Amino acid sequence: AAIARHAETETLFDRPYEDRKVVRVSGPFTVESLSPHRVMVDGPEDLPAAETAPSVDAGAFVTTILDNLRRAGVQNTKRAERLELTRLDHYPGVYCQGVGEYSENGVAKTVAIAIGPEYGTVGPELVRDAAKEAVKFADLLVVCGFAFDPLAGEEASSLGRLTILQARMNPDLAMGDELLKKTGTGNLFMVFGEPDIDVRPAGEGTIEVEVKGLDVYDPTTGVLRSSSVDDIAAWFLDTNYDGDAFFVRHAYFTGADDPYDKLRRALRADISDEAWATVNSNVSRPFAVLATGTVAVKVINHYGDEVMKVVSTPAG
Repeated sequence: AAIARHAETETLFDRPYEDRKVVRVSGPFTVESLSPHRVMVDGPEDLPAAETAPSVDAGAFVTTILDNLRRAGVQNTKRAERLELTRLDHYPGVYCQGVGEYSENGVAKTVAIAIGPEYGTVGPELVRDAAKEAVKFADLLVVCGFAFDPLAGEEASSLGRLTILQARMNPDLAMGDELLKKTGTGNLFMVFGEPDIDVRPAGEGTIEVEVKGLDVYDPTTGVLRSSSVDDIAAWFLDTNYDGDAFFVRHAYFTGADDPYDKLRRALRADISDEAWATVNSNVSRPFAVLATGTVAVKVINHYGDEVMKVVSTPAG
């Protein structure tokens, strides 16, 4: 009754007529995704263990990840710079589940593998604790996860002699062997570099954000280098990040090729060069510092992998 008295109404059509002469791009929206999930079902506490419903074996998930990691290795955005594992075994650690060997400049080194939750986000605590465990026996730590908390990226990329990498796992790894057969071993574990971001005053009480590129780790040489914005397909900006939900307030598209060519043909319309330049840029439009004083930048590469970085804003 309260909704009927106070809310605005809108008529919805479940079977709209199709007009092929009209091209609709979209209104404002955000897209969120969840990995496929299964429910952990246990029987009543008063039933014997033999009569309870079986639960999912967490060890099977770890085995699946290690088996695919052994075959696929870890990639960055360069095809020739794949971390190939000459050996990978289970490791009975608290935070690390795998240990193996790889070659760096022709020298055999030890890699530790920490696997994040099957249906959850890797937080900074896991990265930190796994690093403290791995530094005792490994040269390189690879933390694998389907998704990473933005604060996980704030953790150090090294601890003593230990180099720490965050590898995003392809969601197909949670979909079963059938989809993996179609996917193959490519793009299963991707190391996406840390974005190089500059937040600076833009005058008249506003600020602007510039994405300069990505810091990419070459696992074959152990060198961390900077790459250009050509490795970035798109980046999005939340100018008032609340630490919880990322809201796309600015959207920009970069890359080596013209990212709008297909869209321009699909729209069958000319777009002003001035409007085009505002979104085909690695520098944001000026904006005012908002209530939270924090901005979040989400960067997506050409493989669809994403990384988010949260920074505090200076005075405008």
